[in-house]
Amino acid sequence: MRTIQEIIARLAEIRADIETRGDAITAEELSGYEAEIQSLTEQRSQLENAAQRRQQMLNNIAAGTQGVVLDTPGSQRGAQGAAAPVDPYGTTEYRQAFMEYCRTGAISPILRADQVTTTTDISAAVPTTILNEVIRKLGSYGQLFSRVRKTAIQGGMSVPILSIKPVATWITETTSSDRQKLQANTSVTFNYYGLECKISQSLIATIVGLETFENTITDLIVEAMVAKMEESIVKGTGTGQMLGVTVDARVPATNKVTITAANFGKWDAWKKQVFAKMPIKYKAKASFVMAAGTWEGYIDGMVDQHGQPIGRVNYGITDGIQERFGGKEVIQVEDDIVTPYDDAAAGDVVAIFMPLGDYCINSNMQLTMRRYFDEDKNEWVDKAILVADGKILDPNGVILVLKG
Repeated sequence: MRTIQEIIARLAEIRADIETRGDAITAEELSGYEAEIQSLTEQRSQLENAAQRRQQMLNNIAAGTQGVVLDTPGSQRGAQGAAAPVDPYGTTEYRQAFMEYCRTGAISPILRADQVTTTTDISAAVPTTILNEVIRKLGSYGQLFSRVRKTAIQGGMSVPILSIKPVATWITETTSSDRQKLQANTSVTFNYYGLECKISQSLIATIVGLETFENTITDLIVEAMVAKMEESIVKGTGTGQMLGVTVDARVPATNKVTITAANFGKWDAWKKQVFAKMPIKYKAKASFVMAAGTWEGYIDGMVDQHGQPIGRVNYGITDGIQERFGGKEVIQVEDDIVTPYDDAAAGDVVAIFMPLGDYCINSNMQLTMRRYFDEDKNEWVDKAILVADGKILDPNGVILVLKG
């Protein structure tokens, strides 16, 4: 079995190869890397567990309390005496050192503890307090991000999609039904794409308090990353970034509905052309996504043949206005994500009707911070990087409404 140092070095080699070659790596090489990474991870875990057991025994012997669980480095006592792990990236010392790193570029030894450097670039993991805040705000303020599915699957792996529909057959005494084999004939593969946010030194040079620093840098990261992820969920190109719903070629052509200007404000047109197109199995969890201008100008206030308001904004008024269309939630997004009807050109997507849980963002949500000097502007720049990919898992439940 290799030593921990050898395992770390080999993992660093694999990581460097994947980052350098990217899409040039073959499927066979990726499979080999996946198996090797799993084996190396298991070996490292075994070695670390053995080292911890040896250290525990030595501590017990030194204290003369063999058989009694003692506190060990990296753990703290709970109220019941159980050992709870301490997050090294959440300590005050690490947060202070990280702030100093972003302000001055000075690397404290605490930032490099248990870190593997594979290049000459100096980087530091974002403190846990900042990381948790970014995730919380993404879920709170990202209208689409909070509703789509999130996974942490290893990049390059294929997610199988079952599409077979078994059929029952009437039989007689001398006949039998055909055997139907369950198999996955389609799949989705997630890649490694980087989402980056840069902050100039001049913006945070005057921030001296830790809490103020963390709040400021968190808000800036959230503002940039939420906006880009929301945009990519809808219209990402799929080249070097997430693949958007409106760009995905797997959405069936029959699911793209064009509504003319004369019919866009008519309830029966939406019922026949949009609601009727949605397969029943997707309809229960489906929501509408559209710009505020489309909702306010054309959908809200629409009436049926009996003159009843479709939006039902006069119902549940004690809890505020309920933005629903045909019993389905309406999610309003910014104009740069879905173009409002009045500003859209013929053929543009002006509304999306789908179960947002069928869109998947694959990322471990681990941010890293890197510092470099911009020679052109003569200033230090700090940037946060998030590795993620996203695409529809099942495109059959997506209805795209186009302007006629």
